[in-house]
Formats: sequence, structure tokens, C-alpha cells
Amino acid sequence: MPALAHDDLLRRAKDLDLPAQHHIDGVDEPGGGTTFAAVSPRDGQLLGEVADARPAEVDLAVAAARRAFDSGPWPRLAPADRGRILLRIADLLEEQREKLALTISLEMGKPITDAYEIELRAAINTFRWYGQLADKLTDESPHTSPDALALITREPAGVVGAVVPWNFPLTLASWKVAPALAAGCTVVLKPSENSPLSALLLGQLATEAGLPPGVLNVVTGDGPVAGRAIGLHPDVDVLAFTGSTAVGRHFLRYSADSNLKRVWLELGGKSPNIILPDAPDLEKAAATAAWGIFFNQGEMCTAPSRLLVHSSVAERVTEAIVARARELRVGDPLDPATEMGALVGEGHLERVLDHIGTGLEQGARLRAGGGRTLADTGGSFLRPTVFDQVDPGMRLAREEIFGPVLSVLTFDGLEEAVRLANATEYGLAAGLWTSDLSTAHQVSRALRAGTVWVNCYEEGDLTVPFGGMKQSGNGRDKSAHALEKYTELKTTWIQL
Repeated sequence: MPALAHDDLLRRAKDLDLPAQHHIDGVDEPGGGTTFAAVSPRDGQLLGEVADARPAEVDLAVAAARRAFDSGPWPRLAPADRGRILLRIADLLEEQREKLALTISLEMGKPITDAYEIELRAAINTFRWYGQLADKLTDESPHTSPDALALITREPAGVVGAVVPWNFPLTLASWKVAPALAAGCTVVLKPSENSPLSALLLGQLATEAGLPPGVLNVVTGDGPVAGRAIGLHPDVDVLAFTGSTAVGRHFLRYSADSNLKRVWLELGGKSPNIILPDAPDLEKAAATAAWGIFFNQGEMCTAPSRLLVHSSVAERVTEAIVARARELRVGDPLDPATEMGALVGEGHLERVLDHIGTGLEQGARLRAGGGRTLADTGGSFLRPTVFDQVDPGMRLAREEIFGPVLSVLTFDGLEEAVRLANATEYGLAAGLWTSDLSTAHQVSRALRAGTVWVNCYEEGDLTVPFGGMKQSGNGRDKSAHALEKYTELKTTWIQL
């Protein structure tokens, strides 16, 4: 990130021209006049009144996407031409990187350094990667009898409804939007009401990049109204959602109650992080465990919130994590020195505090944190929190908290570690630390998770898919496999 002082960033944030209207059919659209307050979790101050979509606004956006798909140029463009526009979007995201990072920090509390270096890097790379991939996909022509020709083609699936959360507002939007556009689909994007501003900027930049009207529409509003309207809409062909398991169930019901649209879900997690005594570097394992649970204020579906550590090294590892929790700098998201920012809002902070209170009531031992901090700022700040002596049946070990709260559980044998790791309704991700190659392979295969990191955590790039098992969802984001969500297979059999 450019070397800017805290005061400089405060001035630039104050001068931001933030959007407030839907982006539909290539233009900003005020909608019916209803709005909701966008409030910054860093200080509780109003960022602006943002257009609140009712079913009528969703209808406008879907109609624009349908026209653009049925009669517009986008699905009919040469893939290389679609790819060039995606690359132009990536270039504009790079040009506006500081503004977008400031917007994300303001709207959801992420430290500005993480917003700039991690969030924006991921969004830019995603549009660039799918832009480069767009013209490199091939259809199939299997060998058949000499008197016939068989063709298997992938065609764009149609209008995509993409509903994304607030914790990585641009990254997760990009993971949906970029492959859908590369495939030739049109999109109606609904960001979380907690992070609407960066998505509206994305819509404007996509139009500026040359995306035809109606190809990417952004509507802002809450889930029970705007999200429900997208889920039930008969002209939406595919629904791609990232969020909670509870809301994912709603989208499956909406599909059943409407047109049986395909629904792809990336849902919650309660990821285990297993540290064996033969870990190649226990200090690194402990430091990574601390980083993983406190990064992004713990607001991560893949957060390694269950640390499963062998009893012989448990105290050593836990002490190192506790020390890191106590020294971590919690502060203003707009301060480049801040290591952990604000939780997304007061409501979410109260939910996390409720989990902490239940943990204490159920007998877990609090080793660090446990309460809010910086209350005088008006922001939603929580101290990094560590519990040990956690029983597998406790709420701390079972439910997704989505905050900077670590639960430490111990084990004595490898089979017990795998059993504890899989003792969850979720199956999104897992970590494993060992020096033994056979153990690494055997345990990775035994873990019921979509991603397993060995001697690392949260590593990877766009070449590999991301998604979960069990109640963590279905389908995959990232990689060429993501295109499977946004295309239909067609068989053409020609008798010669």
C-alpha cells in the first residue's frame, strides 16, 4: 500500500464520493425512494442513505439482465472479446484501488492495509484470471460411429443472481461475477446491506470498462426483501450465494417455490486446525493459528476457530497464541498500523459476546480477551479472545461464531484428532501440521472438508477450487471449475 499516514487516510476518507443508488441497465437508479442507513462500524457514524430495493427494483434489474442475455451482444461476443472487457475491469479496479480499499474499511471495519493488500489484490486477480481464461475453454467431440458426429458444448446458463456477504465484499462478489461474465451470463448482484458501497462502485466501474447495459446490475437492500425477491424470481436461472447455512436453506426453498433454478451455496464453517507434536515448526504453527483466527476480525467462513492440539504440546502452543492475542493492535481500520479492526456492527458484536458469555457459563477457561474495547470511539471493537479447556459438546466448539474467538481442544491420538475434526455439521476447510508425509496424506483424506491446508493456512491461488462439504454448501468458486456453475451442457448428435 502507498505509504500514507493515518491523518492522510482520514482526510481522503472524508472526501470520498460514495454511491447511494442501485446500478441497473448501465446507469445509477434511485429506485422507489426507500433507503437504509449505511453506518460505519469504526465509529458508528452514518456513511449515507443507500437505496433500499423492493421487489419492483429487483424486477427492473432482472428484466435488464434478461434483455441483455436474450437479445444483447454479451452472450454472443467472441470469448476473447468478453475476456478483454474483464481485463479492463481489473485495470479499473487497480486504478481505483485506494478508493475501494477506503470504502471497504469504512463500511465493514477491515484494516485499510488488509483491504488494499489482500481484498483488492484478490478482486483484481480474479477478474484478470477469468479474463485470460475466457477464450481458452474448449468443447468436446467424442468418438462415435463413422456415420455420426457428436458435439458436447457448454453454453451460458442465463441470468445469474449473486448474493454475497459483507466480510469480503469485493473478493466474494468477484468470485461470482467474473466467471459468470466469462461464461457469457448476465448478473444481478446483491451485496449485504452491511457493505453495499463497494459493490455499487464495482457496478459503475464495470460499465465504465465497456460492459454492455444490463450485463451487471447491482441492487442494494436486505435479505428478507431483496434477496428473497431474487431467489423467487422466475427469470433468474442460477442463484449463487455465500453466507450463513440458515439463509442458504431459504434459497433452496425459493428455488423449489419458483422455477427450480440451480442454487449454488458457499456456507458456514467451524474449521479444525490440527497441530501434531511432530509439526515442522511449532512456533510457526502457533503464529499461523493466531493469525488465522484474528485475521479479518475472525469474520471468516474458513477461520480456524477450533484448534485441535496434541496434549503434549498444548500449553506451549496455547501460550504463544495468548501472547499474540494480548499484543495484537486493535484500532481504527483507517490506521495503517492497525492489525485488527472493528466487527461489522453492534448487532454482530453482541452476538459474538453472547457466545463468549455462554462459553464462560459452560466451563471453558478464558485465557485472553473476552470483552469489547475502544468503546469510547463509538465503534464495534472486540479484544482477541482465546478459550482453552473447551469440551467438544460446548457451544464454543459447535457453532460458527464469526469473530476473533479461538477454542482450544486437546487430543492424545491421531484417530481422536480426526474424530474431533469431523465432529461438526460443517465441512469447509481444515488445517494440519505434521512432518510425516504419510500422516499428511492419510489425515487429509480422512478429513471431511473441501480444502485441507498442510503446514500452512489460507494459502492457494485461483487455479484451485474453493467450496465445502456437508452443511458448508455445494459447488465451487475459483478455478475453471467455477464455470460449471454458470454453464449448461448441450449434446448435439448429427447423423451423417
